[in-house]
Amino acid sequence: MQSKMHIGRPHELVLAYTRLVMGFLLFSPTPSRLLMVGLGGGSMAKFCHKYLPATCIEVAEINPYVIALRHEFEVPDDDERFHVRLEDAADYIRTSEAPCDVIIADGFDANGLPASLCSRSFYENCFDLLSPSGVLVANLHCDHEHYPVYLARLMKSFAGQVVVVNDYDGTNVIAFAFKDSDGQRSERPLSNLDALAPEAWDQLAPSFARVKSAINDFCNGTRVLIFPALTHHFG
Repeated sequence: MQSKMHIGRPHELVLAYTRLVMGFLLFSPTPSRLLMVGLGGGSMAKFCHKYLPATCIEVAEINPYVIALRHEFEVPDDDERFHVRLEDAADYIRTSEAPCDVIIADGFDANGLPASLCSRSFYENCFDLLSPSGVLVANLHCDHEHYPVYLARLMKSFAGQVVVVNDYDGTNVIAFAFKDSDGQRSERPLSNLDALAPEAWDQLAPSFARVKSAINDFCNGTRVLIFPALTHHFG
């Protein structure tokens, strides 16, 4: 299942992996520009539109039939700070010139993660498009046979500055890839998020704690990669 919405609470992040993705707010609490790869049911797009009112949000979605259902899932209309584009995200990121503070790569089709969204060139283009302190958040499936390959590409493109957090509700792994090499990242307080609305904080606090713990492990020299049948530690 890739999308789910409570009809009575359309802005709630129902799936656990989407709440983990929002861990980027620990590092970029008020991003100026956010690019999402893939619209799907629009859960994260709606959440960011509602709770990040100062952020310009662009969504690149390659499937026109997905965009056609946006109102069924209560995705807001395009306006001056929110826009859903009918675009091949890989091409858009390669050719775009406007730096992003955050890129969320969550583009899947009926066959899984498209090759164009997990290639070395894609990750390097994301790196180039990010602002100096930007972060790429990638949703990966740890039970996929090529997961170690995809993660290795991401690690190489971001010079090892990658932290992964697994989703206990499924097989998703959320990778946070940082353009900078900030050794003090683990010391950034959760109080940076004081402006976040209480109802958003209530949804995200447990996931924030898990991401923060993974960052602490990373900064202490223990990187944990989740593989299909084992946990592999390396320094």
